[in-house]
Amino acid sequence: MTITGASEKVALQALKASDWHLEGAFDFFYRQPQISATNSQHLEDLYNRYKEPDADMVMVDGVSQLCIDLQVDPQDIVMLVISWHMKAATMCEFTRQEFIGGLQSIGVDSIEKLNEKLPSLRAEIKDDHKFCEIYNFAFSWAREKGQKSLALETALGMWRLLFAERHWPLIDHWCQFLQIRHNKAISRDTWAQLLEFVKTLDPQGLSSYDEEGAWPYLIDEFVEYLTVNGYVQRRK
Repeated sequence: MTITGASEKVALQALKASDWHLEGAFDFFYRQPQISATNSQHLEDLYNRYKEPDADMVMVDGVSQLCIDLQVDPQDIVMLVISWHMKAATMCEFTRQEFIGGLQSIGVDSIEKLNEKLPSLRAEIKDDHKFCEIYNFAFSWAREKGQKSLALETALGMWRLLFAERHWPLIDHWCQFLQIRHNKAISRDTWAQLLEFVKTLDPQGLSSYDEEGAWPYLIDEFVEYLTVNGYVQRRK
């Protein structure tokens, strides 16, 4: 019921049909459109509520209205999680396929149902595997169309949003360092490697940091910046 959004009646039907094998129940559930947790007409109506009047796409105004209807701030991380479920290519935009397919994957077909799911969607950021996927998704989602790198101010905002949930103690130092020393767009490699840096190194002493390791130069410079300024005491 948690994963599919199915009612107890539908969940029992799928489980009985698969002789109580969970994986088989999932297969049965997703093969049976008549027992799906979502109603395709409801999803179409919902999409039409938010899409642009003269374009087949939900854009900034529609996303703003969605946030109002959900009573969430547009900068709430739950909107990033929802966009991840929708596999959205661009921030503040949803194609018909992204919007409807995403809500189907969440298992909802109304604002009321989506609102009920918000706590569990927000909690997904606490799962290490999902956080990694959402983090990597955020790079492509937040960058400008046609750009390979992520604008620095956008990257700083995304990092603050993501790491606020993970309580990384060096986030303010990292953002300050980039503004002072770098002041350029952020590459995908730097974006990905920072997460590895956060996951693998003790932020207090950086005792496992290897200067000969394959870190991007920005990470090396950041460690030097932390050390020179006395923000951390390097332990060998």
